[in-house]
Amino acid sequence: MWNYHPELLATPVPRYTSYPTAAEFADDVGPADFNEAVSTATGDISLYVHIPFCEKICWYCGCNTAAANRARRLSSYLDALHQEIALVAAMLPAGARVRRIAFGGGSPNAISPVDFVRLMDQLTLKFPLADPTVSIELDPRTLTDDWEGVIRAVGATHASLGVQTFVPALQEAIGRVQPVAVIEQSTKLLRQAGVSSLNFDLMYGLPGQRLDDVISSLDMAQHFGADRVAFFGYAHVPHLIPRQRQIDGSDLPDQLTRFNMAALGYHHMVDSGFVPVGFDHFAAPDDGLAKAAVSGNLRRNFQGFTDDPVTTLIGLGASAISSFPTLLAQNEKNSGRYRMLLSQGQAPVAAGKARTTDDRRRGAVIEELLCRGRARIDQSTMASAQERLEPFRQAGLFEYAGGMFAIPDSSLPYARSIAACFDPYRQDSARRFSSAV
Repeated sequence: MWNYHPELLATPVPRYTSYPTAAEFADDVGPADFNEAVSTATGDISLYVHIPFCEKICWYCGCNTAAANRARRLSSYLDALHQEIALVAAMLPAGARVRRIAFGGGSPNAISPVDFVRLMDQLTLKFPLADPTVSIELDPRTLTDDWEGVIRAVGATHASLGVQTFVPALQEAIGRVQPVAVIEQSTKLLRQAGVSSLNFDLMYGLPGQRLDDVISSLDMAQHFGADRVAFFGYAHVPHLIPRQRQIDGSDLPDQLTRFNMAALGYHHMVDSGFVPVGFDHFAAPDDGLAKAAVSGNLRRNFQGFTDDPVTTLIGLGASAISSFPTLLAQNEKNSGRYRMLLSQGQAPVAAGKARTTDDRRRGAVIEELLCRGRARIDQSTMASAQERLEPFRQAGLFEYAGGMFAIPDSSLPYARSIAACFDPYRQDSARRFSSAV
């Protein structure tokens, strides 16, 4: 089992789905910067399409999402999204090819199946698709039978179900009630539709959650044949996310119990034959994510751990983030302003960060540490991080010899905290991130 050093986990740290992180985004990046990046994006690219709506809003959720209870709001958003697709696609050079498309949210199935088909048709008509891998995030509570034909028609092979927990009392506590029969039906539907890689999102650190609750949910995910399991720690920040005020914070597990939940879940999944991806993700040995982890080809992007090798990811939709080798650009978060900018024929980019040479170098180090547990680090970079690394060195949580920095499996819960030592932006940032474990 892992050793517990609470003082080394006390400081919240980023999840590093990008570097620099969104905390460093500023409004000095705008449409012109984005347009230039898109117009020079050759080779393989990936698309992320954001649907910031859910039919039911869960109390724990920190995503940029709103209730899909107004038909006019949904239709006007989709009109703007169609406009953005046409605008961005027209900028791409002839040599670009789309190899992956990911639909996320919110919940893409918050829109109607017909609207989803129209959205995919627009992508097909406007972008140079090259037999792309298609993935979609789904809310099982609203996954109706008519989605089966839609998912099959668009060729989606990867899907992710927001499950969080199978324990009814815990579902009540977080505002996410979904009987086991709903998950069973959703899983059956997706398999029949041709989904070959199915992820279950689960959480630990929930109010009233016990260690045996964690194991029972992990076992149920395996029972339903999940190919991947994302095992997230719940971050309770009601001062930042008002909807979390509906959750009883007095019943949350303490930090040691959270740590033990993460450790127990990790060892349980590994003992069950899953390949660990980081310390809180797992994949079946024949799944592409597991193969990437074993072969050393694992990557990190805004969807988290991935086997996607491309360096250009274009985000479409309100709040979506695009990643280019030298630029990070985020769309306007407010859907009203997002629609307004597109109505004026402008790319709806509101903020971002230009990546310096040092940013790219440090970003590569952080990604290597999180994806492979090791990285070649020069003496000057080590020297810049030495003071912050010292407590981790004294605890024996990493090794450094011959220019190679390594985080052993026994130190996995500290990987993000160790990686943050190489992030100079963290020295001055007042922004609060998620708990390290």
